[in-house]
Amino acid sequence: MTADKSAIRDAATVIVLRDRMRDPHVLMGQRGSAAAFMPNKFVFPGGAVDAGDAGVPLASPLPAVCAERLTEDAAPDLSHALAAAAIRELWEETGLILGTPGAWAETPPKDWRDFAATGHLPAAHALQFVFRAITPPGRPRRFDARFFLVDADEVASDLDDFDAACDELSHLQWIALPKVREFDLPFITEVVLAEVAARAPDPRPPENVPFFRNDDEESLFLRLKGQRPTA
Repeated sequence: MTADKSAIRDAATVIVLRDRMRDPHVLMGQRGSAAAFMPNKFVFPGGAVDAGDAGVPLASPLPAVCAERLTEDAAPDLSHALAAAAIRELWEETGLILGTPGAWAETPPKDWRDFAATGHLPAAHALQFVFRAITPPGRPRRFDARFFLVDADEVASDLDDFDAACDELSHLQWIALPKVREFDLPFITEVVLAEVAARAPDPRPPENVPFFRNDDEESLFLRLKGQRPTA
């Protein structure tokens, strides 16, 4: 039996914010023209949660408020896997390391072996859950994406060295926040960028998180652990 391509997969996306107080930039890359999902668009690094992510050891956990928000309207044990997926996808698509030096006690899952070879354990303390969005019905692939904001100062590797990145994203670059909308962006990325711009001066994790929920009946813009925004 073939897999249902319309099934919604849990996913994690990472927004790396550099020089947030003086001259904020975000790291983005361009998807290929042949990509099944958002071809040619400039996006943040990210992707679906893998089966092995749930068992990956984290050197430090998510901030408590973020872990709590992630459990709302979701499986209660998913926050660890989402944090791990965010760190793995950042590594795979950009070559940047979000982790602390350390040796793995057990053999890492296949998708984590290259990360482990850098001599780091993934660390989630700097990840801030800032947005959630479900891909609308009718798209070739659908994701329940959680967006994590991280200060670039928390990255353990050279912020301008993308040599270890895979080829899923091209034209990796730091883009000034005021210039981002000059690029070809998905609609939801523009919405998330507005949230990032508003949050840039505040280093604290948000108390409530915007949730753009799409299902077969309706689309709703909600807030996790908060009230729906007023018009």
